[in-house]
Amino acid sequence: MKIVIDAMGGDHSPKAHVAGAMAAARSFEDVEILLVGDEQEINKHLTKSKKISVLHTDDKIEPDDTPTKAVRRKKNASMVLTMREVREGRADACISSGNTGALMTAGLLHVGRIANIERPALAPMLPTLDGEGFLLLDVGANVDAKASHLVQNAFMGSAYMEMVKKVKRPRVGLINIGTEDGKGNELTKETFHLLENAPLHFVGNVEARDLLDGVCDVAVCDGFSGNLVLKSIEGTAGTLFSLLKQEMTSSLTNKLAAGMLRSSFRNIKDKMSYSHYGGAGLFGLKAPVIKAHGSSDHTAIFHAIRQARQMVYEDVTDIMEKEAEKQGE
Repeated sequence: MKIVIDAMGGDHSPKAHVAGAMAAARSFEDVEILLVGDEQEINKHLTKSKKISVLHTDDKIEPDDTPTKAVRRKKNASMVLTMREVREGRADACISSGNTGALMTAGLLHVGRIANIERPALAPMLPTLDGEGFLLLDVGANVDAKASHLVQNAFMGSAYMEMVKKVKRPRVGLINIGTEDGKGNELTKETFHLLENAPLHFVGNVEARDLLDGVCDVAVCDGFSGNLVLKSIEGTAGTLFSLLKQEMTSSLTNKLAAGMLRSSFRNIKDKMSYSHYGGAGLFGLKAPVIKAHGSSDHTAIFHAIRQARQMVYEDVTDIMEKEAEKQGE
């Protein structure tokens, strides 16, 4: 299997991408990796490996580029070439930590959308207290959504959790302002009715405050709400760790206590870190496309490769396509 990586996207490119690729090459004997980007910059960090190759390009899509214009005009950008490798059958899956809007556009133009999926969804795994995590979709691929889009997201998310995360009968929850039936706006009310009658393990409305407690395995919402939930979780976690650090270094007594509890704090931080959950799958495309976090380090890239590998092995895209066909009948 070959996985292609846009090595020039993200805050720590290409160093993090190269380090993550080398770790994956050592861990997965069945995976070949193609790094797309500035060969001179990549080779500064790359220890030669038979399973890692480089496709050179000087061009890349910047974070502040307009997505559609950038994808159409920068035909040799690392992200575009990454998608092209998948489209032309030279790679099985691709990963980028670059411009999210551009990745969405490039995925639609070059990889293509699954039939009967109206709109792809961006779906990251987020941490829960039990360490199992939950899938949240959509987090921004579609700001405006219809009930049918959310139902399709529920089916794709359920298939992913069952095949990749090995969750039996994944619990699907609809993010709402209350758990009672009939809560919410017209979109959530209509979606609730459709999910209630769908062949899924639908557990009803769920509130955002309960997500980290593991109230469901798949949390469904429109992209606007999902992005707010995602950013709120990330911001709250970052603020709490900053406050904790300030408090534990505010006095000698606290510093001594912090030293004794350092390993425990590190375990908590690792448990709540996105790095160990891989990236956000761009569900609804004809091949696995993973959007890694913009600030991904080598650990996050490694787990994104692991995630892409698992999606290829479990034929997740084909399963989603079959589910979409059933819904379209």
